[in-house]
Amino acid sequence: MSDPSDQRDQEKSTVSELPGLAAFATMGSTIAGCEAVGVVLGLWLDRLTGLAPGCLVIGIVLGTVAAVLSVLRQVRRYL
Repeated sequence: MSDPSDQRDQEKSTVSELPGLAAFATMGSTIAGCEAVGVVLGLWLDRLTGLAPGCLVIGIVLGTVAAVLSVLRQVRRYL
């Protein structure tokens, strides 16, 4: 039979690793979501104002800045 304390140690290590794994798993979707919002808003503003592709470029830049800041905030939690 296995020692119950060994089983508890394994459960603790698995549970303690989950938040870090979840954070890294969400980084890709965070980047994609920020970029997608920037592109969609840029295209929408281009259609409203007729300033194509100016608003799209601004939307991409703002989406990239938002993605970088969001990922940095996520990474700082675990440093």
